[in-house]
Amino acid sequence: MNSLKPNRRLLVYVALLAVLALTMFVMLRPDNTTEQPLSWVIAEARAGRVERIEVKGNDLTVYLRSGPEPVQSRKESASSIEEILRESGVPAGTIQIAVEGPSGSGQFFGLILTLLPFLLIGGLLFFMLRRAGGANNQAMSFGKSRAKMETGTRPTVTFDDVAGQDEAKQELQEIVEFLKYPEKFAALGARIPHGVLLVGPPGTGKTMVARAVSGEAGVPFFHLSGSEFVEMFVGVGASRVRDLFKNAKENAPSIVFIDEIDAVGRQRGSGLGGGHDEREQALNQILVEMDGFDTDANVIVVAATNRPDVLDPALLRPGRFDRQVVLDLPDVKGRRAVLDVHAKGKPLEGSISLDTIARQTPGFSGADLANLLNEAAILAARRNKKRIGMDELNEAVDRVIAGPERKSRVITEAEKKIIAYHEAGHTVAGYFAPNADPPYKVTIVSRGMAGGFTRSLPSDDRRLQDRSYYEAMMTMALGGHVAEEMVFGEMTTGAHDDIGKVTQIARAMVTQWGMSTRLGPRTYGKGESQVFLGRDISRGRDYSERTAEEIDNEVRRLVDEAHERCRVLLADNRDALDRLAARLIEVETVEGDDIARILGPAEGRELPDAATAAAASEPPSDDGDRAPQDAEEEESPQGRPGLAWGSGNVAE
Repeated sequence: MNSLKPNRRLLVYVALLAVLALTMFVMLRPDNTTEQPLSWVIAEARAGRVERIEVKGNDLTVYLRSGPEPVQSRKESASSIEEILRESGVPAGTIQIAVEGPSGSGQFFGLILTLLPFLLIGGLLFFMLRRAGGANNQAMSFGKSRAKMETGTRPTVTFDDVAGQDEAKQELQEIVEFLKYPEKFAALGARIPHGVLLVGPPGTGKTMVARAVSGEAGVPFFHLSGSEFVEMFVGVGASRVRDLFKNAKENAPSIVFIDEIDAVGRQRGSGLGGGHDEREQALNQILVEMDGFDTDANVIVVAATNRPDVLDPALLRPGRFDRQVVLDLPDVKGRRAVLDVHAKGKPLEGSISLDTIARQTPGFSGADLANLLNEAAILAARRNKKRIGMDELNEAVDRVIAGPERKSRVITEAEKKIIAYHEAGHTVAGYFAPNADPPYKVTIVSRGMAGGFTRSLPSDDRRLQDRSYYEAMMTMALGGHVAEEMVFGEMTTGAHDDIGKVTQIARAMVTQWGMSTRLGPRTYGKGESQVFLGRDISRGRDYSERTAEEIDNEVRRLVDEAHERCRVLLADNRDALDRLAARLIEVETVEGDDIARILGPAEGRELPDAATAAAASEPPSDDGDRAPQDAEEEESPQGRPGLAWGSGNVAE
């Protein structure tokens, strides 16, 4: 039945239902034949109006001399109809009596008619359950693994398709060697690794790397998500784990890839409300399959997660996940390689410089860069162009970082002036602060949730930043707030996101990075955990109320000092602030060398040349329309690319 096409299967179901309905109608339709009691038949026979009687068992069919239709009746006694009529005074021979014995075929046909509805209902249920137990719903195979298997004979992804992760590819190349030439390592007493855990932020290519391992090794590849082990019925997940590894061992050597393993591998017996029986049983079965009594199977488990901190320690130990491969955000060289991979098949103009785009996108993951090129292709198609140009790529960078332009937004002249001074304040503060990243683009054109934004272009992809850098960036972040206060005498809500980020950086400097001279090189608050993410509810902060007050005072001091530095910078360069704000009101966007020409010379400041004009990497300092960041972005200034200062340059 499963081999039938969906339309034919539907026709079969409709036909079965039609036959069932017809049978029920035949059996339950009202009988129009008249039925009379035996006393009526005797009375009619005495009166001479009965011509013939047919007898089938106890059923009587009476034919009247004048009636057009026969009359049905029934006798209850064991006496024959002749004896009954004779005892009732009907003369013998006046009525023809025809007696028919019950036939085997008639009984069989009656039995079939009786059982036919039940047979049809049973057949319909059988076919429906068989259909439900197929590959789509698997209603009748709860304990079967739902992993999809790829044979690896036709690799669609190889290591050539993975860029920006050279160290990860080198680590995984050894896994491929193990699968291809196990005897080479067995001769030296080396055993095949049981598991490889891919760890990294979202979008860094963990799934693609796992597929590349399968493509390079040319072995069967089973892939599924960690959430597919967890069901509402306890024990189903463990059964699926057993079935998965059974199939993998039968096809060994093979690879099992579990994406988002934190869905099933979270720490046992912790979190709000205790453990989760079904998830923990599935995890226990994974632990046994990976490193239990049967350890001779030539099966490698590759798993991916961006939350290694919530995984169970028993899952991370050597013997289960022998290696942890970190896939980090690519540097400028890696970003260029990723752009080359995703630019294949896209017609590009000869004037395009992917090196420039790579420099402008620190903090971008591989997925971000793929999305950037896709947005550029969409923009080129929208503009009826045959090739993707630099304008489309620059616009795509802006769209990925800040969102699309909101050209339909109507603002008043007063609001436009406030936004212009706000963004000019950011630019002037960043331009004249020696240690800040140089501002490269400022606009009052609304994009996404931002009414305007200022971006900076870092000189390099530094991972380590010093205290002076963050002090300078806090000064730049407060430029919009101070400019509004200085020019208009009061502040607006446009700086709420800027103030939040400044406070976030200052608190991180005090509690995480040891940059406070008063509190010293200590970490405060590491004991605070999210109990809903699988941590103990009893954990609390690891410092006293007095220390908490000192932390608040130190954060306030750092913010106040940044505010004062920004006020002095803008006061000393008020003419430059007014010139830039007036230019923004006139043309709405200023970038590249135009900023230097408007603001004039600054000590120690050299802007990049015009070839790198366009989108920069630093975050938009918006005018109050942006919604507050989510909880994860509030914990670290790094956040998403382009939405937090120093994106991609913060050492965690």
